[in-house]
Amino acid sequence: MEATSGTDEPVSGELMSVAHALSLSAESYGNDPDIEMAWAMRAMQHAEVYYKLISSVDPQFLKLTKVDDQIYSEFRENFEKLRIDILDPEELKSESAKEKWRPFCLKFDGIVEDFNYGTLLRLDCSQGYTEENTIFAPRIQFFAIEIARNREGYNKAVSISVQDKEGENEANNGGEKGVDSGGKEERVNRE
Repeated sequence: MEATSGTDEPVSGELMSVAHALSLSAESYGNDPDIEMAWAMRAMQHAEVYYKLISSVDPQFLKLTKVDDQIYSEFRENFEKLRIDILDPEELKSESAKEKWRPFCLKFDGIVEDFNYGTLLRLDCSQGYTEENTIFAPRIQFFAIEIARNREGYNKAVSISVQDKEGENEANNGGEKGVDSGGKEERVNRE
């Protein structure tokens, strides 16, 4: 008997295979490179979207979760002296740091979806996502640090930098902004 979807169409073998894979316990995978690559790709996509977001709007007004206020207050209560503009990986990854971060992170289990999902975090918030400037962190750690960076004005450097580059491009092109028929900005030379 062939599996069908709600519309009585056959479900592809690939979809059945994915469904079967997702039903297995984590222990059955070990360190499967395909699974690790899929997680890494998803983390990179998240990083790209987040960077575009803080590049295009004033980050101080961003709301990343429904519980930003709670995350921020708990974070600053527990890590009031943590320097967030340029992170020291030891303050996130050392054994003593993990002991301090673990209870903080677990407070958000059931509150923040996928709170412990692997996410990419920039070490220096004035820079983009590069191999040298990025570490892997739990999602709640990412939220705590990035919400604080946004609220405390550290991520503003990113949006200012992008706006400055756009201004330089306008000046170098000798034109002014216009709108093409597709609704996108384009250069209009008025010589």
